[in-house]
Amino acid sequence: MAEILIVDDDPQLRQSFGKILRTEGHSVRMAGSGEAGLAAVQERVPDLVVLDVRLPGMSGLETFKAIKAVDPKLPVIVMTAYGTTETAIEATKMGAFDYVLKPFNIPALLDLVSQALKAGRFMRSKVALDAQPASPQEDALIGRSRAMQDVFKAIGRVACTDATVLIRGESGTGKELVARAIYQHSHRSFGPFMVINCVAIPETLLESELFGYEKGAFTGAVSRRMGKVEQAHHGTLFLDEIGDMPVSIQAKILRLLQERSIERLGGRRPIPVDVRIIAATNRNLEEAVAQGRFRDDLFYRLNVVTLTLPPLRERREDIPLLAEYFLSRYAAEMGVANPGITQDALQCLMAMDWLGNVRQLANVIRKALIFNRGFPLENADVRRAVGEEPNGEELSKGAKDLAGLTAALDQWILHQLRHGVAERLFDALVDDFSARVIRLTLEMTKGNRTHAARLLGVSRPTLLARMEKYGIRVEAAVAS
Repeated sequence: MAEILIVDDDPQLRQSFGKILRTEGHSVRMAGSGEAGLAAVQERVPDLVVLDVRLPGMSGLETFKAIKAVDPKLPVIVMTAYGTTETAIEATKMGAFDYVLKPFNIPALLDLVSQALKAGRFMRSKVALDAQPASPQEDALIGRSRAMQDVFKAIGRVACTDATVLIRGESGTGKELVARAIYQHSHRSFGPFMVINCVAIPETLLESELFGYEKGAFTGAVSRRMGKVEQAHHGTLFLDEIGDMPVSIQAKILRLLQERSIERLGGRRPIPVDVRIIAATNRNLEEAVAQGRFRDDLFYRLNVVTLTLPPLRERREDIPLLAEYFLSRYAAEMGVANPGITQDALQCLMAMDWLGNVRQLANVIRKALIFNRGFPLENADVRRAVGEEPNGEELSKGAKDLAGLTAALDQWILHQLRHGVAERLFDALVDDFSARVIRLTLEMTKGNRTHAARLLGVSRPTLLARMEKYGIRVEAAVAS
């Protein structure tokens, strides 16, 4: 749960927006003026500030500057009416996370709030380079193996420079954590840290997301918009999965690296930017260059300093440390006691190849912990979590219970097949099961949709869309 401060002189807007945020599981404080908002931040720094640019007394820009003086890494979303867009853009240039136009599109605003909270956590929470982080909630790069020690040394050497860094490694090895560690140990650590996933954003939107656009640049461009590159001014831009970036946009990234300037879509003048580029990929860029899918000049520009993360199967000695870390972290997250793990289970983990690397190991530990009944994780628990069926001798009482539940579910499905009257029976069965899973997850998270989406491994907008489809309300889910 995050704490969000709303600073706006309209009491009706404060109350209605605050109600929406509380429904999302957040804690909300409110202030009706810039002076009151600044005092609230000085009293206790929140996780996010949503600030109106037109305020009585201290203006929105003055309030923004004062808030940033208290905590430079505190994310601020600026609210503006159409007539004050230029002021909002000015605030964004000075380091505001983004701005939104009134009246709000609620789903879009909630998505922006989620992005800002994530960015704030990235900027403010340290990435520990330690086998035993001080807190289980602390993000950490774990490893005592020679390969990981070499990575830690490389982070220390490159962080204090402005060199472009290319992080290479298979999916799930922790490339984003390395990028954050470099940022947090750099002299740019008080500037913004912006993340763009080049494969998650459609090609038609990626260019405008990166470089922004001018009013009238295309249908729907009703006002000027700054891109992530400008928002990262004096900070760091992390281009994740750059190997999947379209060739048409690669040329603009090359210009950014060469000339330290960009042009917005529809713009006619270059805009100077001071930003450090960190890129990551799981692709073979040399092969992509040979096939014409990646520009060779951009590859050479990116390949100034390269850090290569080893796959988990090449540092198996780190698996027990990682397992203990994830057990502590997810137990604390779920509010349950850490049950521990047996030596047999650890040996089982170390024998696996982990094609999904550290991310797959984390998901297996989380899944095993969800179905755990308080006893130390055993070999059978681990194998079940990775999708293997343990043999009869390994079936614990919990496994037998689960087998009984599975049989009951099979019988229910067969009954529906024999007597079902739905025209699209398959869709009806899938929807019914999906709705049950979502209700149980929301009950477990006490209605926190962000936490529920994270547990289910889906995006928050996807969860909200499914809840709307199935008519699930948070109050009903919690009460059930």
